[in-house]
Amino acid sequence: MTGRVRVEELVSAGGVVVRNNGNGPEVILCGKWMPRRLWALPKGTPEQGETREQTALREVNEETGLQVRTQCFIDSIQYWFVRSNDGVRCHKTVLYYLMDSIGGDTTLHDNEFDEVRWFSVEDALKTMSYGNEAEVVKKGLSMALRG
Repeated sequence: MTGRVRVEELVSAGGVVVRNNGNGPEVILCGKWMPRRLWALPKGTPEQGETREQTALREVNEETGLQVRTQCFIDSIQYWFVRSNDGVRCHKTVLYYLMDSIGGDTTLHDNEFDEVRWFSVEDALKTMSYGNEAEVVKKGLSMALRG
């Protein structure tokens, strides 16, 4: 008889931080030089007692160095992975909020990423490592432009 595969449900929250630099909208991305270059949206895991929105605000601040505020909820993405340290199969949901920067500086980002920088929307969408995150950026920008 085979054993049941353990599945863990995980939730994270993050943000699509947008600004207009005078030449059009820009989006902040976080870069990591792992075996391959990775560019992604800032996100992270809730701490005890945090709402999902509070998690998104804290994680974006820590990972980007920017002080941000939320405008609205954009959408969530889901994906599966197997955790390398224990082989547990994980189903992760990440909730994303549309945000704007109200202070801070990208040089103040934590050490989780090697580089944090602003990209034009066109460059961000070409550079992002994950297609599902790029779709969240597109949806968030359409909401920002309507708002």
